Amino acid sequence: MRHLVSPHPLDSSHPAVTPMAFVQAILLVYERRGISPQAALETAHIAPEDIKNNSARITALQMEVFSGHAMRELDDEGLGWFQRRLPWGSYGMLARASLSALTLGLALARWCRHHHLIADDISLHLHAEDDRSVLSITEHRDLGALREFCLISVLRNALGLASWFIDSRLPVVSAQFPFAAPPHADAYRVLFSGKVAFDAPHAAVELDSRYLALPLKRDEAAMQQMLQRALPLMVHKYRRDRLLVQRVRQILASTPDVMHSARTLADELHVSTRTLHRQLKEEGASLQTLKDEMRRNKAIELLNRTDRPIKQVAQAAGFAGEKSFIRAFRTWTGYSPAEYRKHSRKATETETETETEAEAE
Repeated sequence: MRHLVSPHPLDSSHPAVTPMAFVQAILLVYERRGISPQAALETAHIAPEDIKNNSARITALQMEVFSGHAMRELDDEGLGWFQRRLPWGSYGMLARASLSALTLGLALARWCRHHHLIADDISLHLHAEDDRSVLSITEHRDLGALREFCLISVLRNALGLASWFIDSRLPVVSAQFPFAAPPHADAYRVLFSGKVAFDAPHAAVELDSRYLALPLKRDEAAMQQMLQRALPLMVHKYRRDRLLVQRVRQILASTPDVMHSARTLADELHVSTRTLHRQLKEEGASLQTLKDEMRRNKAIELLNRTDRPIKQVAQAAGFAGEKSFIRAFRTWTGYSPAEYRKHSRKATETETETETEAEAE
């Protein structure tokens, strides 16, 4: 993929969370190739005194600029991860080969299959299982000092392209890596958002299968434009989440008796409260509307199918008190809970009698 250096200033408000270890990995490749990294470091505004400081961090924008410059100078889209270099267009070729897939799952499966054609040092696998799917990496040789940087980058590349394919953030349920937790382990929770485990059998990320069923939203024209500046997809997080409303509904429906706040929901979804409210608004929804929808559905289900007292129905639907529940239910349906139950059962009895008479005739 071709990458253009960002024209934006590097002293922006982006938080510095990218570990210096990833810069050091690229510098090792420069050393092996006998090329000076000075121009790349200066372009990315990475101070020489910070390079050997293992606790130092750079911003995602600095990593984007530094990596892009290195790929051009080293003539390797793989940044030294593999035994043979990946010339310009290697990852673009894989992206194009996946573009005609009907769903993201099929596109990722193609990506995994074709990746082995350009680099046989590793192989990628996609295992789809019901509501969870796993994208994993098998190593076929010792990746040496670049192992961590390689495994992280390959997974981030796949996730970045997948997000672009469906024009949506692709949440990571969990991630695992086959090495001990590094000193910068806290950065992994930013890179992969979900739960992170180390000392695992292999590198892998667990995904929500609902996203793999989504259709691709891109065409060849969009692909051509994206390839002119693809690196941000791999370095920066994709912000939009096309299934966010569905995910919020699922959480609310699975725990209706829990008083969810915007903060608790945002934490569970691994987004900020600001992002949660903004994305819900973009989808024409609000947290309060979704809460009311889930409470109403739960209350109606219990009123129709059980003989629980109204107070217990209120508690099960997530209300602190019976009075507030009755008031809200009347707003939703025009009836009090007791009136609704009475009318609903009477309608059911009438329908049953009608069906019985029809069968008798």
